[in-house]
Amino acid sequence: MTHQFGILRRFRFNRPQRIAAGLLAIFLLQGLWVTSRQTLTDRDYQYAQCGRETWERPALLTGYYTTCGNIRDGILAYRLAGLPLTLNVLVERGLDTFRKPEDRVFQKTSATQSPSDVSTWELRHQMTHILLLLRLPFLLAGCTLGGCLWWVTRRLYGNLGGYTALALYCFSPAVLRACLSPNTEVLASLGVYGSVYTCIGVAHAMLGPRQRWRPRIVLLTVILGVAAAAHIVALPVAALLGLALMVWVAEGHRSQALPVVVMAAVGALLLVFACYGFSPDAYSYVFRSAAGFLWFSLEPVKRFFSSMGNAGITLAAGAALMLYFGLRKSWYFGNTAPLLCAIVLFPLVMTGVPGSPWIWAIPFLLTFIGGVFADAYETPRERLALWAAGTIVALQVVLCLLSLPGMV
Repeated sequence: MTHQFGILRRFRFNRPQRIAAGLLAIFLLQGLWVTSRQTLTDRDYQYAQCGRETWERPALLTGYYTTCGNIRDGILAYRLAGLPLTLNVLVERGLDTFRKPEDRVFQKTSATQSPSDVSTWELRHQMTHILLLLRLPFLLAGCTLGGCLWWVTRRLYGNLGGYTALALYCFSPAVLRACLSPNTEVLASLGVYGSVYTCIGVAHAMLGPRQRWRPRIVLLTVILGVAAAAHIVALPVAALLGLALMVWVAEGHRSQALPVVVMAAVGALLLVFACYGFSPDAYSYVFRSAAGFLWFSLEPVKRFFSSMGNAGITLAAGAALMLYFGLRKSWYFGNTAPLLCAIVLFPLVMTGVPGSPWIWAIPFLLTFIGGVFADAYETPRERLALWAAGTIVALQVVLCLLSLPGMV
């Protein structure tokens, strides 16, 4: 049996995977529910127009990559927002060839009109589902991040730890809001979380045969590229956190950790260059702008943990901290690493461009909660721990559902 078919044969979709898929489906349904009650905003029009321009290459202003200027706050978000619209335009134009002239969606005004000649305002009146097309890539990115969270927590802590972390994630109003408008945060969060744990995977691979290094390093390069294309400041943040944890894990190979991360980061920058259509001017503007300026503030921490919609997660985080310091068995790498990452990421604020990097910390916080709770489930008071965790999750579910428009 070939290696590829061997991987497929090892894949299982048993009860744990079905429960996780059900939770992610509920997350997606919440997003679709809110999307059905939203209206297009000026920000949506900006992402729709400039996102389409990154794919369709209309006649642009001299010296600028799009009519939004040289994008500095995450080219990946614009490309993902514009891709479904561009594909939809191409599909509708293809179908127009089989329609009567009076029934065509796009009425040509000249023989040389191209798909990029259709303005966003015209699309608003010709495609009633434009708002869903704008939201869907970010909702799918949120589902992908939830899948990564489930994979990491289940692998580290077992089924119950994975269920706890994923349930809190799927009913987190902060995560849901980040997926319900075109923005960089959920994409950067996916890149940072995936990069950190891929770095840990590379460090573990370093303890084994060299043939296991290459595919994980390639994967690390791609995920760092996602982080950098989502927001350029996510690249150094993810690389530094990943490097620190690699040095922690890779005993006997610590001298090789820095070259591996640097090589992956260089590859990530090349991927970002490709996202800018290999335009040197637009690419260099990212480094000439203030997009990479960061500072620290406790305001995001206060805002997140004082929000009523996050009360369940706040209770879970407080309980996890008490259990972490109270249970000696919880003092190991699998719990400590996400806790340290969350502590570093929560106070980050962007001073050069609008952004909410504290959202990047949420998956790490939920990973920590899932790990510590999994340890509590294995104590003599397992039943009490399960009831307490179930109550906290149920509280978070109720608060999240009550925050959805049209539910009260």
